[in-house]
Amino acid sequence: MTDLKFEQKRSLSRQEAADQLTALADALREGGDAELDLGPGTLGLRIPDDLHSELEVEIGGGEIELEIELKWKTAPTRAARPRAEAPAAKPKRKNTGSAAKRTAPKSP
Repeated sequence: MTDLKFEQKRSLSRQEAADQLTALADALREGGDAELDLGPGTLGLRIPDDLHSELEVEIGGGEIELEIELKWKTAPTRAARPRAEAPAAKPKRKNTGSAAKRTAPKSP
């Protein structure tokens, strides 16, 4: 399930495309919290040290399509363990003589 999806399609000049890629490269270089200006708005991301990347180039129909995909986890890889609660104290039962007689095995 997708928590959030942002998609933007628009025409850019070569300079505008370079500016967007430079801003992304700067954010990747710095890591941590990054804000990317995407024209009509700003996208804030937390960028970790380790990423997964995919590069895809398709040529056909008189066009070249270049896709650069970066993926990373939104949470630490090790799930935090829930804090263990102390078990409830069980009341101690007195071992009375009559109770012991009832539970003791009978001899043959």
